[in-house]
Amino acid sequence: MTLTAAPPRTTPTSAPRPPRRKLRYAGTVAVFLLPSLIPLVLFTLVPMAGSLWVSLHEWNLIEPMRWVGLDNYGEVLADPKTRAAFLHTLAFIAGYLPLVYAGGLGLAMLLNRAMGGRNLFRAIYFLPVITSWVVVALMWKWLLNPASGIVNWALGLLGVEGPGWWTDPTWAMPSIILASAWKDLGFVMIILLAGLQAIPNEYHEAARVDGASAWQRFRRITLPLLSPSTFFVVVISLINGFQVFDQVHVMTGGGPGGATEVVVEQVYRLTFEYGRAGAASALSWLLFAVVLLVTLIQVRVQRRWVNYG
Repeated sequence: MTLTAAPPRTTPTSAPRPPRRKLRYAGTVAVFLLPSLIPLVLFTLVPMAGSLWVSLHEWNLIEPMRWVGLDNYGEVLADPKTRAAFLHTLAFIAGYLPLVYAGGLGLAMLLNRAMGGRNLFRAIYFLPVITSWVVVALMWKWLLNPASGIVNWALGLLGVEGPGWWTDPTWAMPSIILASAWKDLGFVMIILLAGLQAIPNEYHEAARVDGASAWQRFRRITLPLLSPSTFFVVVISLINGFQVFDQVHVMTGGGPGGATEVVVEQVYRLTFEYGRAGAASALSWLLFAVVLLVTLIQVRVQRRWVNYG
């Protein structure tokens, strides 16, 4: 009797999808995406394309547009006010980002412990996040009023003479930073709290058994494992920081003496006060390029310090 080798087994492969089925599948996906795609196209992509077109023209919002090419970009880049606005924006970010992160992390670690009324405190700290910026800015403008504000009144009880806050060129930007950090603390707290709760408690218990101090556990366990949440907070906070406007416009209007005139405030002035919509659009696109570059650098560098394991 002769033995014949069995034919090799072949793994069944899915047959290629016919063109009609591909089109039907693509159409089904498009239908489900339409509720998100339509607002994205109408309210984001179309206005962006429109602002890019306006940036290539001279336009005062009334008369017909006049083509000037890249002249608006050259004028904006050569304007000393543009450099000052970017420097003021960077000064805001330099004060805002460490303050909002440190405060949010402190609250997150405090509310991550077992304590009575923890959920109530979480809701209270998150309440400013969903409050209108106009309301928050007006409230802080009143609190920091040099003549009748509660902050200077409390400092006076301690024998300290309060500064001029938003009326003083030296203290105007710190006033805006303080109000901004207070409003966004709840958002940072929620993100970092979710990151803390994702860290297994066994790591801390093992380190405690090995004799690690609280600072060593925080530095060697908490911060490295919290790095993905930290990365997200830093990216979002930087993007928001470059676009700061509402609190500046309400509290100081870019003053006093232009001490708080940030980039978006200058865009507003160019458009509605000076009638230079083309230059304002060019400045907006320059800001977009800066934000995009900073974000890409962060994404590139995060591989060195963000631990996803």
